[in-house]
Amino acid sequence: MARRMTRRFLASAAAAALALPVPAAADTLREALLEAYLTNPTLNAARAGQRAVDENVPIAAASGRPSLNAQGTYTEAVRKSPNSFTSPDRIGRIDAQLEFPLYQGGAVRNGIDAAEARVEAGRADLRSTEATLFVRVVAAYMDVIANRNIVELNANQVRVLDTNLQATSDRFEIGDLTRTDVAQAEARLSLARSRLDSARAELEAAQEFYLQLVGSWPENLEPPPPLPDLPENPDQAEDIAIVGNPDLLSSQRNAQAAREDIDVAEAARLPRLSAVANGAYTDYFGTLGGGGAGAVGISQRETTASVGLQATIPLYQGGGPGARVRQAQARYDQAQELIVATERAVVADVRAAFSRYRAALQVIESTQIAVDANALALEGVRAENSVGLRTILDILNAEQELLNSQVDLVTARRNAYVAGFNLLAAMGRAEAGDLGLDGGALYDPVVNYDRVRGSWFDFDDDPMPVVDATRTVDNPERGIVTTPEN
Repeated sequence: MARRMTRRFLASAAAAALALPVPAAADTLREALLEAYLTNPTLNAARAGQRAVDENVPIAAASGRPSLNAQGTYTEAVRKSPNSFTSPDRIGRIDAQLEFPLYQGGAVRNGIDAAEARVEAGRADLRSTEATLFVRVVAAYMDVIANRNIVELNANQVRVLDTNLQATSDRFEIGDLTRTDVAQAEARLSLARSRLDSARAELEAAQEFYLQLVGSWPENLEPPPPLPDLPENPDQAEDIAIVGNPDLLSSQRNAQAAREDIDVAEAARLPRLSAVANGAYTDYFGTLGGGGAGAVGISQRETTASVGLQATIPLYQGGGPGARVRQAQARYDQAQELIVATERAVVADVRAAFSRYRAALQVIESTQIAVDANALALEGVRAENSVGLRTILDILNAEQELLNSQVDLVTARRNAYVAGFNLLAAMGRAEAGDLGLDGGALYDPVVNYDRVRGSWFDFDDDPMPVVDATRTVDNPERGIVTTPEN
Protein backbone atom coordinates (compact mmCIF):
# COMPACT_ATOMS: atom_id res chain seq x y z
CA MET A 1 0.00 0.00 0.00
CA ALA A 2 2.79 2.39 0.96
CA ARG A 3 4.61 1.58 -2.30
CA ARG A 4 1.53 2.46 -4.37
CA MET A 5 1.08 5.69 -2.44
CA THR A 6 4.72 6.58 -3.03
CA ARG A 7 4.36 5.96 -6.74
CA ARG A 8 1.59 8.53 -6.83
CA PHE A 9 3.95 11.16 -5.46
CA LEU A 10 3.88 14.22 -7.70
CA ALA A 11 1.36 12.53 -10.03
CA SER A 12 -1.08 15.41 -9.68
CA ALA A 13 1.41 18.07 -10.80
CA ALA A 14 1.59 18.69 -14.56
CA ALA A 15 0.57 15.18 -15.60
CA ALA A 16 1.16 15.82 -19.30
CA ALA A 17 4.59 17.41 -18.87
CA LEU A 18 6.50 14.19 -19.40
CA ALA A 19 5.01 13.59 -22.82
CA LEU A 20 6.80 16.71 -24.02
CA PRO A 21 10.51 17.55 -24.36
CA VAL A 22 12.34 18.78 -21.29
CA PRO A 23 11.06 22.28 -20.53
CA ALA A 24 13.38 25.24 -20.85
CA ALA A 25 12.48 26.22 -17.31
CA ALA A 26 11.19 23.80 -14.70
CA ASP A 27 8.42 25.59 -12.83
CA THR A 28 7.17 22.59 -10.84
CA LEU A 29 9.10 20.19 -8.65
CA ARG A 30 8.17 17.34 -10.95
CA GLU A 31 9.58 19.16 -13.97
CA ALA A 32 12.75 20.01 -12.05
CA LEU A 33 13.25 16.37 -11.08
CA LEU A 34 12.63 15.25 -14.65
CA GLU A 35 15.07 17.76 -16.11
CA ALA A 36 17.75 16.72 -13.64
CA TYR A 37 17.00 13.07 -14.40
CA LEU A 38 17.63 13.64 -18.10
CA THR A 39 20.47 16.16 -18.13
CA ASN A 40 22.42 16.05 -14.85
CA PRO A 41 26.07 15.13 -15.61
CA THR A 42 26.63 13.27 -12.33
CA LEU A 43 23.74 10.92 -13.03
CA ASN A 44 24.70 10.51 -16.68
CA ALA A 45 28.27 9.69 -15.64
CA ALA A 46 26.96 7.07 -13.19
CA ARG A 47 24.95 5.47 -15.99
CA ALA A 48 28.04 5.35 -18.21
CA GLY A 49 29.96 3.79 -15.33
CA GLN A 50 27.28 1.13 -14.98
CA ARG A 51 27.52 0.35 -18.69
CA ALA A 52 31.25 -0.20 -18.17
CA VAL A 53 30.48 -2.58 -15.29
CA ASP A 54 28.09 -4.49 -17.59
CA GLU A 55 31.01 -5.30 -19.88
CA ASN A 56 32.72 -7.34 -17.14
CA VAL A 57 30.22 -10.14 -17.81
CA PRO A 58 31.12 -10.73 -21.51
CA ILE A 59 34.77 -10.16 -20.59
CA ALA A 60 34.55 -12.98 -18.04
CA ALA A 61 32.62 -15.16 -20.48
CA ALA A 62 35.21 -14.62 -23.23
CA SER A 63 37.80 -16.70 -21.36
CA GLY A 64 35.55 -19.75 -21.76
CA ARG A 65 34.86 -19.25 -25.47
CA PRO A 66 36.86 -20.54 -28.46
CA SER A 67 39.80 -18.48 -29.66
CA LEU A 68 41.24 -18.44 -33.16
CA ASN A 69 44.66 -16.99 -33.95
CA ALA A 70 46.68 -16.76 -37.15
CA GLN A 71 50.35 -15.93 -37.61
CA GLY A 72 52.18 -15.20 -40.82
CA THR A 73 55.98 -15.19 -41.30
CA TYR A 74 58.32 -14.62 -44.22
CA THR A 75 62.06 -15.35 -43.98
CA GLU A 76 64.86 -14.75 -46.46
CA ALA A 77 68.15 -16.62 -46.09
CA VAL A 78 70.86 -13.95 -46.20
CA ARG A 79 73.76 -16.31 -45.50
CA LYS A 80 73.43 -20.08 -45.60
CA SER A 81 75.64 -22.79 -44.20
CA PRO A 82 78.05 -24.15 -46.86
CA ASN A 83 76.92 -27.65 -45.83
CA SER A 84 73.26 -26.84 -46.37
CA PHE A 85 72.48 -28.13 -49.85
CA THR A 86 68.69 -28.40 -49.65
CA SER A 87 67.61 -25.67 -47.28
CA PRO A 88 65.31 -23.13 -48.95
CA ASP A 89 66.32 -19.54 -49.63
CA ARG A 90 62.88 -18.16 -48.87
CA ILE A 91 60.03 -19.37 -46.69
CA GLY A 92 56.49 -18.02 -46.40
CA ARG A 93 54.38 -19.60 -43.69
CA ILE A 94 50.88 -19.10 -42.27
CA ASP A 95 49.91 -20.82 -39.02
CA ALA A 96 46.42 -20.96 -37.53
CA GLN A 97 45.34 -22.31 -34.15
CA LEU A 98 41.86 -22.89 -32.81
CA GLU A 99 41.54 -23.52 -29.07
CA PHE A 100 38.34 -24.47 -27.28
CA PRO A 101 38.52 -24.47 -23.47
CA LEU A 102 36.78 -27.53 -22.06
CA TYR A 103 37.55 -27.25 -18.36
CA GLN A 104 39.27 -24.47 -16.39
CA GLY A 105 38.60 -25.47 -12.82
CA GLY A 106 35.37 -23.49 -12.61
CA ALA A 107 37.13 -20.16 -13.09
CA VAL A 108 34.92 -19.10 -16.01
CA ARG A 109 31.56 -19.90 -14.40
CA ASN A 110 32.52 -18.36 -11.07
CA GLY A 111 34.03 -15.35 -12.80
CA ILE A 112 30.77 -14.78 -14.67
CA ASP A 113 28.78 -15.14 -11.44
CA ALA A 114 31.04 -12.60 -9.72
CA ALA A 115 30.68 -10.17 -12.63
CA GLU A 116 26.89 -10.52 -12.61
CA ALA A 117 26.78 -9.89 -8.86
CA ARG A 118 28.80 -6.72 -9.39
CA VAL A 119 26.39 -5.67 -12.14
CA GLU A 120 23.56 -5.95 -9.62
CA ALA A 121 25.63 -4.01 -7.09
CA GLY A 122 26.25 -1.35 -9.71
CA ARG A 123 22.55 -1.06 -10.44
CA ALA A 124 21.92 -0.51 -6.74
CA ASP A 125 24.65 2.14 -6.69
CA LEU A 126 22.99 3.79 -9.68
CA ARG A 127 19.70 3.83 -7.76
CA SER A 128 21.51 5.44 -4.84
CA THR A 129 23.06 8.09 -7.09
CA GLU A 130 19.65 8.84 -8.57
CA ALA A 131 18.02 9.15 -5.15
CA THR A 132 20.86 11.33 -3.85
CA LEU A 133 20.45 13.65 -6.84
CA PHE A 134 16.71 13.90 -6.26
CA VAL A 135 17.24 14.70 -2.58
CA ARG A 136 19.60 17.51 -3.58
CA VAL A 137 17.18 18.79 -6.24
CA VAL A 138 14.31 18.84 -3.76
CA ALA A 139 16.48 20.69 -1.24
CA ALA A 140 17.63 23.18 -3.89
CA TYR A 141 14.06 23.70 -5.11
CA MET A 142 12.82 24.35 -1.58
CA ASP A 143 15.83 26.57 -0.83
CA VAL A 144 15.00 28.83 -3.76
CA ILE A 145 11.35 29.10 -2.70
CA ALA A 146 12.26 29.66 0.95
CA ASN A 147 14.95 32.24 0.20
CA ARG A 148 12.69 34.13 -2.17
CA ASN A 149 10.09 34.30 0.57
CA ILE A 150 12.70 35.40 3.09
CA VAL A 151 13.91 38.11 0.71
CA GLU A 152 10.34 39.31 0.25
CA LEU A 153 9.76 39.36 4.01
CA ASN A 154 12.95 41.35 4.57
CA ALA A 155 12.17 43.68 1.70
CA ASN A 156 8.74 44.29 3.18
CA GLN A 157 10.35 44.93 6.54
CA VAL A 158 12.62 47.54 4.95
CA ARG A 159 9.62 49.22 3.39
CA VAL A 160 7.76 49.23 6.71
CA LEU A 161 10.75 50.57 8.64
CA ASP A 162 11.42 53.20 5.98
CA THR A 163 7.82 54.40 6.32
CA ASN A 164 8.15 54.20 10.09
CA LEU A 165 11.32 56.31 10.01
CA GLN A 166 9.59 58.92 7.89
CA ALA A 167 6.64 59.05 10.29
CA THR A 168 8.96 59.19 13.29
CA SER A 169 10.93 62.05 11.73
CA ASP A 170 7.70 63.93 11.04
CA ARG A 171 6.54 63.49 14.63
CA PHE A 172 9.99 64.60 15.84
CA GLU A 173 9.64 67.79 13.78
CA ILE A 174 6.42 68.69 15.58
CA GLY A 175 7.91 67.80 18.94
CA ASP A 176 5.83 64.68 19.52
CA LEU A 177 8.91 62.38 19.68
CA THR A 178 12.55 62.72 20.70
CA ARG A 179 15.81 62.40 18.81
CA THR A 180 16.25 59.01 20.51
CA ASP A 181 13.13 57.70 18.79
CA VAL A 182 14.46 58.82 15.42
CA ALA A 183 17.87 57.23 16.08
CA GLN A 184 16.25 53.94 17.04
CA ALA A 185 14.17 53.95 13.87
CA GLU A 186 17.26 54.72 11.76
CA ALA A 187 19.25 51.93 13.41
CA ARG A 188 16.52 49.35 12.80
CA LEU A 189 16.18 50.42 9.16
CA SER A 190 19.93 50.09 8.64
CA LEU A 191 19.96 46.63 10.18
CA ALA A 192 16.96 45.60 8.08
CA ARG A 193 18.75 46.68 4.91
CA SER A 194 21.82 44.66 5.86
CA ARG A 195 19.64 41.60 6.51
CA LEU A 196 17.98 42.13 3.13
CA ASP A 197 21.40 42.20 1.45
CA SER A 198 22.34 38.95 3.21
CA ALA A 199 19.05 37.35 2.24
CA ARG A 200 19.59 38.32 -1.39
CA ALA A 201 23.06 36.79 -1.31
CA GLU A 202 21.65 33.54 0.07
CA LEU A 203 19.01 33.57 -2.64
CA GLU A 204 21.60 34.03 -5.37
CA ALA A 205 23.60 31.11 -3.96
CA ALA A 206 20.47 28.94 -3.83
CA GLN A 207 19.57 29.81 -7.43
CA GLU A 208 23.08 29.02 -8.66
CA PHE A 209 23.03 25.67 -6.87
CA TYR A 210 19.65 24.91 -8.41
CA LEU A 211 21.08 25.74 -11.84
CA GLN A 212 24.01 23.41 -11.16
CA LEU A 213 21.75 20.47 -10.34
CA VAL A 214 18.79 20.98 -12.68
CA GLY A 215 20.48 22.69 -15.62
CA SER A 216 18.05 25.60 -16.01
CA TRP A 217 17.52 28.81 -14.09
CA PRO A 218 14.68 28.74 -11.53
CA GLU A 219 11.95 31.07 -12.64
CA ASN A 220 8.46 31.02 -11.16
CA LEU A 221 8.67 27.93 -8.99
CA GLU A 222 5.32 26.61 -7.84
CA PRO A 223 4.77 25.24 -4.32
CA PRO A 224 5.68 21.55 -4.12
CA PRO A 225 2.97 18.89 -4.04
CA PRO A 226 2.22 17.13 -0.75
CA LEU A 227 4.49 14.32 0.31
CA PRO A 228 2.98 10.83 0.26
CA ASP A 229 1.85 9.22 3.47
CA LEU A 230 4.97 8.27 5.37
CA PRO A 231 5.33 5.52 8.01
CA GLU A 232 3.69 6.20 11.32
CA ASN A 233 6.68 5.15 13.42
CA PRO A 234 10.42 4.63 12.95
CA ASP A 235 10.12 0.83 13.17
CA GLN A 236 7.98 0.75 10.02
CA ALA A 237 10.42 3.05 8.25
CA GLU A 238 13.33 0.82 9.28
CA ASP A 239 11.62 -2.35 8.02
CA ILE A 240 11.05 -0.72 4.62
CA ALA A 241 14.63 0.55 4.45
CA ILE A 242 16.19 -2.82 5.27
CA VAL A 243 14.46 -4.28 2.23
CA GLY A 244 14.64 -1.38 -0.21
CA ASN A 245 17.68 0.78 0.57
CA PRO A 246 20.00 0.62 -2.48
CA ASP A 247 23.22 1.09 -0.49
CA LEU A 248 22.47 -1.99 1.58
CA LEU A 249 21.56 -3.98 -1.51
CA SER A 250 24.82 -2.91 -3.16
CA SER A 251 26.91 -4.06 -0.21
CA GLN A 252 25.14 -7.44 -0.21
CA ARG A 253 25.79 -7.98 -3.91
CA ASN A 254 29.43 -6.94 -3.55
CA ALA A 255 29.83 -9.54 -0.80
CA GLN A 256 28.30 -12.14 -3.08
CA ALA A 257 30.80 -11.22 -5.80
CA ALA A 258 33.67 -11.44 -3.32
CA ARG A 259 32.56 -14.97 -2.39
CA GLU A 260 32.69 -15.99 -6.06
CA ASP A 261 36.19 -14.49 -6.31
CA ILE A 262 37.41 -17.10 -3.83
CA ASP A 263 36.33 -19.89 -6.18
CA VAL A 264 37.98 -18.11 -9.10
CA ALA A 265 41.25 -17.93 -7.17
CA GLU A 266 41.04 -21.60 -6.16
CA ALA A 267 40.60 -22.59 -9.82
CA ALA A 268 44.24 -21.62 -10.50
CA ARG A 269 45.32 -24.79 -8.63
CA LEU A 270 43.15 -27.12 -10.73
CA PRO A 271 43.89 -28.79 -14.08
CA ARG A 272 42.79 -27.16 -17.33
CA LEU A 273 41.79 -28.96 -20.49
CA SER A 274 41.33 -27.57 -23.99
CA ALA A 275 40.66 -28.95 -27.45
CA VAL A 276 43.12 -27.58 -30.02
CA ALA A 277 43.35 -27.62 -33.80
CA ASN A 278 46.40 -26.39 -35.71
CA GLY A 279 46.86 -25.75 -39.38
CA ALA A 280 49.81 -24.45 -41.42
CA TYR A 281 50.56 -23.51 -44.99
CA THR A 282 54.20 -23.16 -46.14
CA ASP A 283 55.56 -21.87 -49.48
CA TYR A 284 59.27 -22.22 -50.26
CA PHE A 285 59.03 -20.19 -53.48
CA GLY A 286 60.82 -22.92 -55.48
CA THR A 287 63.98 -22.75 -53.32
CA LEU A 288 63.64 -26.01 -51.36
CA GLY A 289 66.21 -28.64 -52.35
CA GLY A 290 68.58 -26.12 -53.88
CA GLY A 291 66.13 -24.86 -56.42
CA GLY A 292 67.83 -26.38 -59.48
CA ALA A 293 67.39 -29.72 -61.20
CA GLY A 294 68.00 -31.42 -57.89
CA ALA A 295 64.73 -29.99 -56.64
CA VAL A 296 62.70 -31.90 -59.18
CA GLY A 297 60.01 -33.94 -57.44
CA ILE A 298 60.22 -31.92 -54.19
CA SER A 299 57.00 -30.15 -53.29
CA GLN A 300 57.55 -26.41 -52.88
CA ARG A 301 54.26 -25.93 -51.04
CA GLU A 302 52.84 -27.91 -48.15
CA THR A 303 49.78 -27.85 -45.93
CA THR A 304 49.57 -29.51 -42.52
CA ALA A 305 46.80 -29.90 -39.93
CA SER A 306 46.43 -31.50 -36.53
CA VAL A 307 43.82 -31.83 -33.78
CA GLY A 308 44.16 -32.91 -30.20
CA LEU A 309 43.67 -32.25 -26.53
CA GLN A 310 45.88 -30.10 -24.35
CA ALA A 311 45.92 -30.60 -20.59
CA THR A 312 47.70 -28.37 -18.12
CA ILE A 313 48.23 -29.68 -14.61
CA PRO A 314 49.71 -27.12 -12.19
CA LEU A 315 52.25 -28.75 -9.92
CA TYR A 316 53.93 -25.80 -8.26
CA GLN A 317 53.40 -22.04 -8.86
CA GLY A 318 55.58 -20.44 -6.22
CA GLY A 319 52.78 -20.03 -3.69
CA GLY A 320 50.89 -17.56 -5.89
CA PRO A 321 47.55 -19.41 -5.92
CA GLY A 322 47.49 -19.71 -2.14
CA ALA A 323 48.19 -16.00 -1.76
CA ARG A 324 45.41 -15.11 -4.18
CA VAL A 325 42.95 -17.36 -2.36
CA ARG A 326 43.83 -15.82 0.99
CA GLN A 327 43.52 -12.37 -0.54
CA ALA A 328 40.07 -13.20 -1.89
CA GLN A 329 39.04 -14.60 1.48
CA ALA A 330 40.15 -11.41 3.23
CA ARG A 331 38.19 -9.29 0.76
CA TYR A 332 35.14 -11.46 1.31
CA ASP A 333 35.53 -10.94 5.05
CA GLN A 334 35.82 -7.20 4.43
CA ALA A 335 32.69 -7.22 2.26
CA GLN A 336 30.69 -9.05 4.92
CA GLU A 337 31.71 -6.55 7.57
CA LEU A 338 30.73 -3.72 5.23
CA ILE A 339 27.21 -5.19 4.99
CA VAL A 340 26.84 -4.78 8.74
CA ALA A 341 28.36 -1.29 8.61
CA THR A 342 26.00 -0.26 5.82
CA GLU A 343 23.04 -1.75 7.66
CA ARG A 344 23.96 0.24 10.76
CA ALA A 345 24.20 3.41 8.68
CA VAL A 346 20.84 2.75 6.99
CA VAL A 347 19.11 2.15 10.31
CA ALA A 348 20.62 5.30 11.79
CA ASP A 349 19.81 7.38 8.71
CA VAL A 350 16.20 6.29 8.44
CA ARG A 351 15.50 6.75 12.15
CA ALA A 352 17.21 10.15 12.17
CA ALA A 353 15.28 11.21 9.06
CA PHE A 354 12.02 10.11 10.68
CA SER A 355 12.84 12.05 13.84
CA ARG A 356 13.78 15.18 11.90
CA TYR A 357 10.60 14.99 9.85
CA ARG A 358 8.34 14.66 12.89
CA ALA A 359 10.23 17.39 14.72
CA ALA A 360 9.95 19.70 11.70
CA LEU A 361 6.18 19.20 11.62
CA GLN A 362 5.99 20.18 15.28
CA VAL A 363 8.18 23.22 14.61
CA ILE A 364 5.78 24.32 11.86
CA GLU A 365 2.85 24.06 14.23
CA SER A 366 4.61 25.98 17.00
CA THR A 367 6.01 28.61 14.67
CA GLN A 368 2.61 29.22 13.07
CA ILE A 369 1.23 29.92 16.53
CA ALA A 370 4.12 32.32 17.13
CA VAL A 371 3.46 34.14 13.83
CA ASP A 372 -0.22 34.58 14.65
CA ALA A 373 0.58 35.73 18.19
CA ASN A 374 3.27 38.18 17.04
CA ALA A 375 0.96 39.63 14.38
CA LEU A 376 -1.70 40.18 17.02
CA ALA A 377 0.87 41.64 19.42
CA LEU A 378 2.10 44.09 16.78
CA GLU A 379 -1.43 45.35 16.19
CA GLY A 380 -1.85 45.81 19.93
CA VAL A 381 1.44 47.65 20.37
CA ARG A 382 0.61 50.03 17.54
CA ALA A 383 -2.80 50.70 19.01
CA GLU A 384 -1.31 51.30 22.46
CA ASN A 385 1.35 53.57 20.96
CA SER A 386 -1.35 55.72 19.42
CA VAL A 387 -2.66 56.50 22.91
CA GLY A 388 0.79 56.92 24.43
CA LEU A 389 1.04 53.61 26.26
CA ARG A 390 3.88 52.23 24.09
CA THR A 391 7.09 53.70 22.69
CA ILE A 392 8.52 53.60 19.19
CA LEU A 393 11.03 51.04 20.44
CA ASP A 394 8.18 48.76 21.46
CA ILE A 395 6.79 48.93 17.92
CA LEU A 396 10.22 48.22 16.43
CA ASN A 397 10.69 45.24 18.70
CA ALA A 398 7.25 43.87 17.87
CA GLU A 399 7.90 44.23 14.14
CA GLN A 400 11.22 42.43 14.48
CA GLU A 401 9.62 39.62 16.49
CA LEU A 402 7.00 39.16 13.80
CA LEU A 403 9.63 39.10 11.05
CA ASN A 404 11.74 36.58 12.95
CA SER A 405 8.79 34.24 13.45
CA GLN A 406 7.76 34.57 9.78
CA VAL A 407 11.29 33.68 8.64
CA ASP A 408 11.32 30.77 11.09
CA LEU A 409 8.02 29.53 9.64
CA VAL A 410 9.34 29.66 6.08
CA THR A 411 12.48 27.80 7.16
CA ALA A 412 10.47 25.22 9.11
CA ARG A 413 8.28 24.44 6.12
CA ARG A 414 11.34 24.02 3.96
CA ASN A 415 13.01 21.77 6.54
CA ALA A 416 9.93 19.61 6.97
CA TYR A 417 9.56 18.94 3.25
CA VAL A 418 13.25 18.18 2.78
CA ALA A 419 13.27 15.94 5.87
CA GLY A 420 10.27 14.02 4.56
CA PHE A 421 11.94 13.50 1.19
CA ASN A 422 15.14 12.40 2.93
CA LEU A 423 13.07 9.80 4.74
CA LEU A 424 11.75 8.55 1.41
CA ALA A 425 15.32 8.29 0.10
CA ALA A 426 16.52 6.44 3.20
CA MET A 427 13.74 3.90 2.70
CA GLY A 428 14.73 3.43 -0.96
CA ARG A 429 11.63 5.13 -2.36
CA ALA A 430 12.95 8.32 -3.91
CA GLU A 431 13.80 7.19 -7.43
CA ALA A 432 12.27 8.03 -10.79
CA GLY A 433 9.94 5.04 -10.83
CA ASP A 434 8.70 5.91 -7.34
CA LEU A 435 8.13 9.60 -8.02
CA GLY A 436 5.83 9.33 -11.00
CA LEU A 437 8.48 10.38 -13.55
CA ASP A 438 7.41 7.58 -15.88
CA GLY A 439 5.47 9.58 -18.44
CA GLY A 440 8.29 8.90 -20.87
CA ALA A 441 10.92 6.20 -21.22
CA LEU A 442 13.00 5.93 -18.06
CA TYR A 443 16.61 4.84 -18.16
CA ASP A 444 16.73 1.08 -17.68
CA PRO A 445 20.23 -0.34 -17.02
CA VAL A 446 18.98 -3.84 -17.84
CA VAL A 447 18.57 -2.85 -21.51
CA ASN A 448 22.30 -2.31 -21.99
CA TYR A 449 23.15 -5.42 -20.00
CA ASP A 450 20.92 -7.59 -22.19
CA ARG A 451 22.44 -6.01 -25.29
CA VAL A 452 26.07 -6.78 -24.39
CA ARG A 453 25.57 -9.96 -22.33
CA GLY A 454 25.79 -12.35 -25.29
CA SER A 455 28.16 -10.37 -27.51
CA TRP A 456 30.70 -12.62 -29.31
CA PHE A 457 31.99 -10.34 -32.08
CA ASP A 458 35.41 -8.75 -31.54
CA PHE A 459 34.50 -5.62 -33.51
CA ASP A 460 31.11 -4.99 -31.92
CA ASP A 461 31.87 -1.40 -30.84
CA ASP A 462 29.43 1.32 -29.86
CA PRO A 463 29.41 4.75 -31.54
CA MET A 464 31.67 7.31 -29.92
CA PRO A 465 29.77 8.79 -26.96
CA VAL A 466 28.50 12.35 -26.93
CA VAL A 467 27.73 14.49 -23.90
CA ASP A 468 24.05 14.47 -22.92
CA ALA A 469 24.33 16.84 -19.95
CA THR A 470 23.56 20.50 -20.45
CA ARG A 471 26.21 23.12 -19.71
CA THR A 472 25.47 26.15 -17.57
CA VAL A 473 28.35 28.42 -18.53
CA ASP A 474 26.93 31.88 -19.25
CA ASN A 475 23.41 30.51 -18.88
CA PRO A 476 21.17 32.95 -20.79
CA GLU A 477 18.33 32.54 -18.29
CA ARG A 478 20.44 33.61 -15.32
CA GLY A 479 19.11 36.79 -13.80
CA ILE A 480 15.71 36.73 -15.50
CA VAL A 481 14.05 36.52 -12.11
CA THR A 482 15.06 39.50 -10.06
CA THR A 483 14.89 39.61 -6.30
CA PRO A 484 12.39 42.01 -4.70
CA GLU A 485 13.54 45.55 -4.33
CA ASN A 486 13.05 47.57 -1.18
